[in-house]
Amino acid sequence: MKLALIGDPVAHSMSPRLHARFLREAGIDDGDYVAIRVPRGNAIDVIRRMRLDGYTGANVTYPLKEEALRACDRLTEDAERAQAVNTIYFGGATLGTNTDGIGARTALEALIDDSIALKRIGVIGYGATARAILTELHANDAYAFVWGRDPERVAQVCARFEAEPWPAENLPEIVISTLPPGVRLPDRLRADLNVPDLIVDVNYGARATLAEQLEREVVGGEAMLEAQARASFDFWQLQLVQSAESP
Repeated sequence: MKLALIGDPVAHSMSPRLHARFLREAGIDDGDYVAIRVPRGNAIDVIRRMRLDGYTGANVTYPLKEEALRACDRLTEDAERAQAVNTIYFGGATLGTNTDGIGARTALEALIDDSIALKRIGVIGYGATARAILTELHANDAYAFVWGRDPERVAQVCARFEAEPWPAENLPEIVISTLPPGVRLPDRLRADLNVPDLIVDVNYGARATLAEQLEREVVGGEAMLEAQARASFDFWQLQLVQSAESP
């Protein structure tokens, strides 16, 4: 089982350690998972080359999730809805899916010890990861709210996922920030983020800088990463089983 992560940067990623553990737990002795730095604009060529090189699958991280969409022959419903791919299976066709939303939901439900259904959840950002999370929030009957600097893009994302723009009152009880590390939030938003019971930063480790900026407790993205990684690994295994069972 030959697997990889592509994106830029990838040196900090926990994914190789996580998938090494998943491979051991599955008893796959000949499995391998490596991180490959691929700058923006190169994803399609690299994905095509990976297929020729015999890779079973790949994870895709920032900033390549939208590029990877165009390299796939087929998409799952989750990838189609999010218009972003974070997991690829190289079978009879190059199949793209997205497990970011599943990872976010799994992590949130573990943190609150409850379903996200009917919870008021704010998503900061409207990029590839945000859209995957909004896909899952919509599918699980959460009330979603979106903050972003571009009102037109916020409106487009809200219309697509039946969400609402960031409210002036009755603020979300849970917030997930999908912004890159180091992005400075405006004063009004920083004030609003004193209110939620729980804030999660999709970044983790040294890249999780939101807590310092807000001067409050923020949960890093480690649990979210592990949950989406597990979902990716399960997806690859399922595809391999289905391929072996096909006549």
